Amino acid sequence: MLLQYIKEHYPDLNKVLYVSLDSFHFQLMSLFEVAEYAYTHGIEALFVDEVHYSQHWGQQLKNIFDSFGELKIVYTGSSMLQIDEAQADLSRRQTVYELQGFSFREYLLFMGYLHQEAISLEYLLANHTSLAMHISSKIKPLMLFDEYLRQGYYPFVLEAQQDYLRRLEQLMLLIIYQEIPKVEDISLQTLQKAQKLMMILATQVPLEPNISTLCREIGATRDIVIRLLYTMEKAGLLMLVNKESNSYKTLSRPDKIYLNNTNQMYSLTGFVNEGTLRETFFVNQVRKTHQVLLPPKGDYIVDKHYTFEVGGAGKTFQQIKDIPNSYLALDGIEYGTGNSIPLYLFGFLY
Repeated sequence: MLLQYIKEHYPDLNKVLYVSLDSFHFQLMSLFEVAEYAYTHGIEALFVDEVHYSQHWGQQLKNIFDSFGELKIVYTGSSMLQIDEAQADLSRRQTVYELQGFSFREYLLFMGYLHQEAISLEYLLANHTSLAMHISSKIKPLMLFDEYLRQGYYPFVLEAQQDYLRRLEQLMLLIIYQEIPKVEDISLQTLQKAQKLMMILATQVPLEPNISTLCREIGATRDIVIRLLYTMEKAGLLMLVNKESNSYKTLSRPDKIYLNNTNQMYSLTGFVNEGTLRETFFVNQVRKTHQVLLPPKGDYIVDKHYTFEVGGAGKTFQQIKDIPNSYLALDGIEYGTGNSIPLYLFGFLY
């Protein structure tokens, strides 16, 4: 992706340098030395891939910025935890962009099925019927939606193909056993329990955690368990959702725990709970651009204004009938009417 960006924006390639720090070559050469070489040889822009492979890379970037202020630097890293940990030192010197997994809309575009611009939530609520008719005239949305839920969140689906779910499982294990220990002082036994927790989340209804029970199962203190949950969320393994009344204080007990995305569910188990699958998709897609909380009635309240109940095609308004601005997000339907909206359309918000 960086090389594509360079090709499109730098007609004179003599003015730009790309390096990937996972190369053996950079075991003997520091990031600062690379930047110094680039600056003294007329390079205007330095693109650094896999930056987290370099020791003390955050401090090195700070020193580079202070020493070679005219040099533009773009860096990427696949370790979200290490990138997040270094942000404090670089906060006044950089703009950070987190590359999300594919929305359903992006997956359709990536695979060549459909080109559709992202829409706002307000547009979706007001125009979902016409939008669904337009989409259904070009593709079979329910068939492709099932495909996306199983293996559409990460772009390596093209290269991995039939090995996609196995490769995703290996990625999750790498995060648990290699990435988390780099930023948290957590025992191997606790990490093994974290892996077990993900298996539980894949097969059961969304977990409303009893922290005392989790502490006993994991064999750790309350502080360690809660810190582990938030670390796993930062790493892209979990989603933590709280009630509307919660203040989102740091390390407060989450009210519900989900896996980060539906592909993880299929990767971890052969049995996927349909209700959990729907809710995981909804939260994953909507919370990228909106605040999602747990209301007293209904499944979710978005931006403290819109209440949603998520379910299958036979779901009714019984639980939210007296709530203003309430909607059903229904799986298994191509078109909706009124305040009943096809679930797959919530995958077009980004």
